[in-house]
Amino acid sequence: MRHPTTEDSVLSAHHRHAPWPYALLDVPGLRAAGHPPYPVRQFVLKTRSRCNLACTYCYVYAMADQSWRARPAVMAPATIALAAGRIAEHAAAHALPRVDLVLHGGEPLLAPTADLTAPVTAIRAELARRAPGTRVTATVQTNGTLLTAGRLDALAAAGVRVGVSIDGGLPAHNARRVDHSGRPGFTAAARGLRLLAQRPESYAGVLCVVDPAQDPVETYASLLAFAPPAVGLLLPLANWSTPPPGSRPGTTPYADWLIAVFDRWWHDDVRRTRIRLFEEVIALLLGLPAATESLGLAPAGTAVIETDGSIEQADSLKSAYEGAAGTGLTLAGNSFDELLDHPGLAARQLGREALADGCRSCELVEICGGGHYPHRYRPGEGFRQPSVYCADLQRLIRHIATAVHRAATAAPRPDRPGPVVTGQRGPHGQAGRPAAADREVAS
Repeated sequence: MRHPTTEDSVLSAHHRHAPWPYALLDVPGLRAAGHPPYPVRQFVLKTRSRCNLACTYCYVYAMADQSWRARPAVMAPATIALAAGRIAEHAAAHALPRVDLVLHGGEPLLAPTADLTAPVTAIRAELARRAPGTRVTATVQTNGTLLTAGRLDALAAAGVRVGVSIDGGLPAHNARRVDHSGRPGFTAAARGLRLLAQRPESYAGVLCVVDPAQDPVETYASLLAFAPPAVGLLLPLANWSTPPPGSRPGTTPYADWLIAVFDRWWHDDVRRTRIRLFEEVIALLLGLPAATESLGLAPAGTAVIETDGSIEQADSLKSAYEGAAGTGLTLAGNSFDELLDHPGLAARQLGREALADGCRSCELVEICGGGHYPHRYRPGEGFRQPSVYCADLQRLIRHIATAVHRAATAAPRPDRPGPVVTGQRGPHGQAGRPAAADREVAS
């Protein structure tokens, strides 16, 4: 007699909250019909499950899922060793030319300096032994408050680049990024960013959550003071039960905000940074492959490893419901190939077939791709819904398309920089556009 497993329990909870895909997607049937799985290429290691900040919008601590409370604060060396073995096993089985590692949290820089890069070192060593053809890129995503010269030295020595989460270059932009006593984290983060800006070889970029209450051009211009090579502009994690802050029917406040930044960036005489969202839209408009899970129809390929060795889906799903990122799989008992047949990940590899009817017939589907997966969630129905940001995405994409068309049909101006878009994948998985890791903000 087969006994219920943790995986069964997790799947049962998924069935209640999200019938699509968990109750309705027939993964064995997909495989039999010729839909192959795509291997995992990005591995997010939650090396710390606690954070020195308490940002009021954080999906790890302030949203639906509270699983962090039951997890160890630190990823143990034995768990790191298991992760290294499983990643090398997966890379060898699929002859992966590259894997991308992201040190994440919580706040990964809570680790002592001597331990910061231990996971990267262990994974590189195991890959060298079992999958020598696979190279590694590594990034740490941090809130920046704990960056020091010593930590930056250690990260640089291990070839780990640094992405920083911050909501603008002025204290007023970061009112929601506070510590556990309610004190602002901006001063310490700004100090860390200034140190990082002196080391361009280590600087991956900054991530910024869009806030319609802040002036968009001021926010963008203030971020430039930290000389980021790339800026990731993230829509707040929201869904049909928890709508975006400040959004009302018939309005597009997030498109309005992003268009103001786009126009400033697009018409600048000098391209001072790359803005990944805009470059991805441009690339997709030009028929180039997407390099992010929040746009386009490319299959998802990210796995998250929690401090206790649990294997989870992208942790931005934690904004939807308790356990939304869970799989019931662990490093000790399961391979990453088993994750590929989990309905949650299989659905995110289906492209157009995973979308709502209206999305599949939309003329922008190749660019929008239905929007970021967590933004589609509707309680009791699941993720086969339009994005809660659908109107904003349509307006933004059409605005960028108009700008690109005008640039393509206008007489060339050698004094203008033009968009930086290529069909080649850069060292961090983007189509020629280095930036911080393809993650939502946890720091």
